[in-house]
Amino acid sequence: MKAEIITIGDELLIGQVVNTNQAFIAQKLSEIGVRVGLMESVGDDIQEILDAFKVAWQRNDVVIVTGGLGPTHDDITKKAVCSFFDSDLVPNEEIRRHIEELVKKWNRQWGPTYEEQTLFPRKAKLVPNPIGTAGGMLFEEHNKYLFVLPGVPYEMKEMIEQSVVPFLASRNTGSVIRHLTLRTTGISESMLAAQLGDIDALLQGTKLAFLPSPTGVRLRITVYGTDVPSVENLLRETEQRIRSRVEKYIYGTNEEELETAIGKLLTERKLTIAVAESCTGGLLADKITDVSGSSNYFQQGLVTYSNKSKVEVLGVPSILLEQHGAVSKEVAEAMAAGIRRVARTDIGLSTTGIAGPTGATSVKPLGLVWVGYADAETTLAVRFQFGDGRRRVKERAAQAALELLRRKLLKLD
Repeated sequence: MKAEIITIGDELLIGQVVNTNQAFIAQKLSEIGVRVGLMESVGDDIQEILDAFKVAWQRNDVVIVTGGLGPTHDDITKKAVCSFFDSDLVPNEEIRRHIEELVKKWNRQWGPTYEEQTLFPRKAKLVPNPIGTAGGMLFEEHNKYLFVLPGVPYEMKEMIEQSVVPFLASRNTGSVIRHLTLRTTGISESMLAAQLGDIDALLQGTKLAFLPSPTGVRLRITVYGTDVPSVENLLRETEQRIRSRVEKYIYGTNEEELETAIGKLLTERKLTIAVAESCTGGLLADKITDVSGSSNYFQQGLVTYSNKSKVEVLGVPSILLEQHGAVSKEVAEAMAAGIRRVARTDIGLSTTGIAGPTGATSVKPLGLVWVGYADAETTLAVRFQFGDGRRRVKERAAQAALELLRRKLLKLD
């Protein structure tokens, strides 16, 4: 099956609302082997909506539309879809009972807007909306399917998972799509491609996408086929070939974040950690503690932003600050050792750098960051150069600190 996603609303076109609906629907369709060929956003104009319907209906097996099903004057999707399929609106008792239950539950008064939402296209089948008042619609002709769903994300998601996906999965036989994303950090996209080498030999009929970000590169493997076992075997084989070349840069799969992988390693080894931050301003501690169960290994986080706090709280010798400055190997090491001593943990981690846009010198450029590490046997610091963009520098510095920790735990080079 081939599908198209149409999202409706002026708010999407002017950037007032971020269009997360498309990504969610595309992901869910891909999981059941339905290929999304195009995504389109259309404003609140009935002719433009009808034009989008016409083209999408001609070239796809499935069209999924979201948005414009509310009771206000700018919600015109129901009118448009009735025009497209030449259907009138009739009262729907199932929708009425459902809305009456919600109105009672919400302790509201029945009014004209609720009455309007009980009207439903005669030619459509109802797609239940368990948590909202706007019923979804399914139009079916010549083995093609057009779904119309609310644009409210939490309502749409519920309907996609409970109704749309099961319906399409039962009809989309003989087509299988599988994805696997390998998450890497500490290596650029170009260097990663170079280490992977001959792509054709590596993939052998599968597909690979490089998805770079300031904190790492995701490698998304995609396999198409006609039966589940062969597709999943091919996926695993491709994954192993990739891992054999760049294993040390891979910290997780799919949606797993680096801090989650770190949490597992610390838990398995029964180790504790504390962090002292300067340039990252608490971001490193935030990432670590964003993982459920992090209280088992994370003991303390300090933002020692000023030189005074570095000396008084962490015990960094003032002579180091005078001789080398706050952004230096020596101070990063002293901060890591200091927080380890103060918090009495197995590991101490630190960050100090120049996030900008001010503070740089000819010797210490914008984006310079030192990450310090200390345990019972080792104290060291690693230099990074992250370029400009204050937030990007902070994000990349926190990621680099976590990656240094991961490599030390795994004893990687």
